[in-house]
Amino acid sequence: MSADTPVRSAPTGLRRVWEWLPGRVDRRVVAAAWATLVVQIGIVGTGGLVRLTGSGLGCPTWPQCTEDSFVATPEMGIHGVIEFGNRLLTFVLVAVAIVTFLFVVRMRRERRDLFWLALVIGLYVPLQAIIGGITVLTNLNPYVVGLHYFASVVLVALATALVVRVYSEPGPRTPLVPRWFAATAYATAVLVVVTVVVGILVTGSGPHAGDGGAARNGLNPEMMQHLHAWPAYALFALTVVLFAASFRMPARLPQWTGLLLGAEVLQIVVGLWQARAGLPIVLVNIHMVLAVMLVAAMTAVLMHLTAPVRAPVRAAVGVASV
Repeated sequence: MSADTPVRSAPTGLRRVWEWLPGRVDRRVVAAAWATLVVQIGIVGTGGLVRLTGSGLGCPTWPQCTEDSFVATPEMGIHGVIEFGNRLLTFVLVAVAIVTFLFVVRMRRERRDLFWLALVIGLYVPLQAIIGGITVLTNLNPYVVGLHYFASVVLVALATALVVRVYSEPGPRTPLVPRWFAATAYATAVLVVVTVVVGILVTGSGPHAGDGGAARNGLNPEMMQHLHAWPAYALFALTVVLFAASFRMPARLPQWTGLLLGAEVLQIVVGLWQARAGLPIVLVNIHMVLAVMLVAAMTAVLMHLTAPVRAPVRAAVGVASV
């Protein structure tokens, strides 16, 4: 049965819209995938700004901003503007997710990978908004705030996978690298997750609670900073191994492991700088954004450990390799 069968008897206008939607991966699909990744990383930056400026309760309730208003009022000041502005960006995420899903729905049989990634991202975005609402309703409980951040980490990983797969052929895949290299890459990915999770706990113990009255998690900040450094340095060591070995591997693994290594170096520099500078909000926010960019780079490395069984036909998709 053709993917167009459900709309054959539909009104002419609906058929035209359906036929306008991409039936193969074209530049619209590629642009939508990249937009998904960009907005998911961007919301981390704006969410960090909310927390670091003490605006986490700028809108003290959810889904309304106040008991009597869905929008921030002048009496709420700059904190209300910042928090409400961040909430508005959720609608941008939803809009991008809907457009991306619509751009792959016609190819749902030929490109199941893109269809399911777009669908999961689209369903995940409202869940992320609900977790954000719970953070407000729990008066910025540090563990719920951490969960809210980690949900964005997962979304960035999914969005990265979507970007990588729009440049790839569908169907069965075969390993490109030896088992030891793949095992090292997956061990590196585990260390990425551990480093991010411990970093979330470090932030939950530090001074940036999102509001002056919000609780901290009670962990010792100085001890947690040292604990955060251990998996980070182990991660760096394994990444150096991956990067050095990648030059003997096929495909573009040196490019992706190099990107991962560069993200880690930058993250280490900013992390040490912010610790010695007393955690200024600009550096802390950069550190938070770099963390999800690190996750994106790691995801890209894992996605390039395999390749389609048959040689890619780039002319069929009309886009360049990534």
